[in-house]
Amino acid sequence: MQFVDCDYGLTKNLGCNGGLMDKAFTYAEKNAIVTEAAYPYTPKHSKCDSSKLAGAALKVSSFVDVEVNNVEALKAQLVKGPVSVAIEADKMAFQRYKTGVITGPKCGVSLDHGVLAVGFGTEDGVDYFLVKNSWNSSWGDNGYVKIGQVSDAPEGVCGILSGPPSQPVTN
Repeated sequence: MQFVDCDYGLTKNLGCNGGLMDKAFTYAEKNAIVTEAAYPYTPKHSKCDSSKLAGAALKVSSFVDVEVNNVEALKAQLVKGPVSVAIEADKMAFQRYKTGVITGPKCGVSLDHGVLAVGFGTEDGVDYFLVKNSWNSSWGDNGYVKIGQVSDAPEGVCGILSGPPSQPVTN
C-alpha cells in the first residue's frame, strides 16, 4: 500500500490506476519500505500517510528484470527469491478465483495488476506459478493464486511473463 499511496504522481506510478514495478523499485532505492502490517492494503489510493512509515527499514539497492516471455527464466529467478510480475486481473477467472490452476485464455494480456510470484509447482499434472495477491487472505486460496506456466501466447497465462518480471536486491 505504501507504493500505491506514496509512489504516486505524473512521473511515478498511478496508484490503483497502474504503474510499473521498476518505478516502484526506483522509489524503494530512495525510500525505506515498511511491512504490510504497518501500512495495510486498502482498495483505493489515498494521500501518503507518513505516520505509517516510522520504522521503515527495507531498502532496494538494485533490481533485475527477468527475460520476458520465458518460463524457464522466471523459474530460475524464483529459485533466488520472489519476483514482482504484472498480470491481467480484470477477468472473472482471476477475480473469483478460489482453487486450482488458471490456464489458457481465461485471462487476457492487458496488464493491470502487480502481484508477487513466490514459487512454482505442479497440480494434477499442470505446471503453475504460485502468486501472492495484495487483496488479503480472504481472496483466492488464502491470498494466493496458481497461474499456469503453459500457454499458446508467448506472454503466458494472464500475461505473467511479459511485465517484465522484476526482482529487487534488498538490504
